[in-house]
Amino acid sequence: MHEYETQRYRSAERIRCGAEARLAREAVQARRAARRAARRTRRDASGTESHTPRHRRHRFARAA
Repeated sequence: MHEYETQRYRSAERIRCGAEARLAREAVQARRAARRAARRTRRDASGTESHTPRHRRHRFARAA
């Protein structure tokens, strides 16, 4: 009987951890969506569109 209770406890714990992970992912996705929307409205409000989608330096240095 002890093994059955242990298995049920572990199963419930995995379910709780999964729910917490899902909530954390949803929060991250919501923050990203809010940042994207803010950037989009800022860009639209400025009236000028850039010819490149991002303004950042290249990831790797150029080869010699």
